[in-house]
Amino acid sequence: MSKLTHDDVRNLARELGVKFIRLQFTDIFGVLKNVSITVEQLDKALDGELMFDGSSIEGFVRIEESDMYLRPDPSTFVVFPWKPREGAVARLICDIYDSEGQRFIGDPRNVLRRAIDDAAELGYSMNVGPEAEFFLFHVDGDGRPTTITHDQAGYFDLTPVDLGENARRDMVITLEQMGFEIEASHHEVAPGQHEIDFKYSDALDIADKIVTFKFVVRTIAQRHGLHATFMPKPIFGIAGSGMHLNQSLMKNGSNAFYDPEGDNKLSKDCQHYIGGLMAHAAAITAVANPNINSYKRLVSGYEAPVYMAWSYRNRSPLVRVPAKRGPSTRVELRSPDPSCNPYLALAACLRAGMDGIKNKIEPPPPCDRNIYELTAGERKELGIGTLPESLNEAMLELSTDDVIKDTLGKHVLQRFMEAKKIEWDRYRTQVHPWELEEYLSKF
Repeated sequence: MSKLTHDDVRNLARELGVKFIRLQFTDIFGVLKNVSITVEQLDKALDGELMFDGSSIEGFVRIEESDMYLRPDPSTFVVFPWKPREGAVARLICDIYDSEGQRFIGDPRNVLRRAIDDAAELGYSMNVGPEAEFFLFHVDGDGRPTTITHDQAGYFDLTPVDLGENARRDMVITLEQMGFEIEASHHEVAPGQHEIDFKYSDALDIADKIVTFKFVVRTIAQRHGLHATFMPKPIFGIAGSGMHLNQSLMKNGSNAFYDPEGDNKLSKDCQHYIGGLMAHAAAITAVANPNINSYKRLVSGYEAPVYMAWSYRNRSPLVRVPAKRGPSTRVELRSPDPSCNPYLALAACLRAGMDGIKNKIEPPPPCDRNIYELTAGERKELGIGTLPESLNEAMLELSTDDVIKDTLGKHVLQRFMEAKKIEWDRYRTQVHPWELEEYLSKF
């Protein structure tokens, strides 16, 4: 992540002919918001003088305490490549401050900053490499999204089978123009499903990149007459979309997870980090899989993790340790999906892992068998638990996990749980098409 100053932003805006600037931030659910200003207001914005109504943003504040301030992070300045060069449009991602000049406790970016600062006090910094999947669907005659895809391609297939490749190619080009280093781009397992991987970076930069990535993918898809969705499971019977999070810690300039003398060349820090992830996995699920639909993906048979185990080799457990060692040593959490708020999800992972390190939480023995093929009795004998099977179960797990609750903070926790309880109640009280098909003529 390149470090820019306020003067750098002013100079770049002038050199690149920027006319409009979007000041971006997310609500607690990770939905991207923005306030658009003209370049003439840039100085005022950089000085943190621009105010907005926080009561209008989901999960922020009540109407009687609505005055909030946007303070742009200059290092997030970038010009949108798809906009005209004359009268160019740029963006800055902002931190949210309250009317007293303090960082707003309900700002998801601030939640992640707190977790990063806590780790830094112990000498650690977090690197993350995400693998975000998405679907490309047709739109109907009115421009509304459908679940119809124009390809029948599979994993790593090429044109002409993969008809979304042109759109994906333009996404990669656009992302590179915006400073992303793209490592891989390919068709995924399901028809219409794609993945674009970009290089790892520090946690805050990656969270910013994930929200930018989703915005760019949807924008470019629209320009191709398609709809891109990061909904975890849009179609029954095929694989859903995940967002595996490859995580590592740095300490004193070196990868803290690597130890050439350790078991499987993993350090005690790495083993304890895995122990922390495993200990808090059920509560993390509420944050990393935050929607009703998330739990339609977390079922057996479609490559998504269901069971709380870890492995050096196979891809069925919740946590996998890829084979590469040295500077590339990392752990991969396979449960998150791309509908999550990345700031909250990364904060939860980091605090869970650091809890493992601070309290020397030993992980269970690794399981290198295909867990999907084990019987319930065999899993019980091996001490392998199951991830929450519904949003309601996940929220109950969150409500009893002090580490993840403290990570979110009282404000975000309360607003998040209130909203998710409403979402669950709306879902459970409605009559769905499956019920009518299953019961209407039977009873």
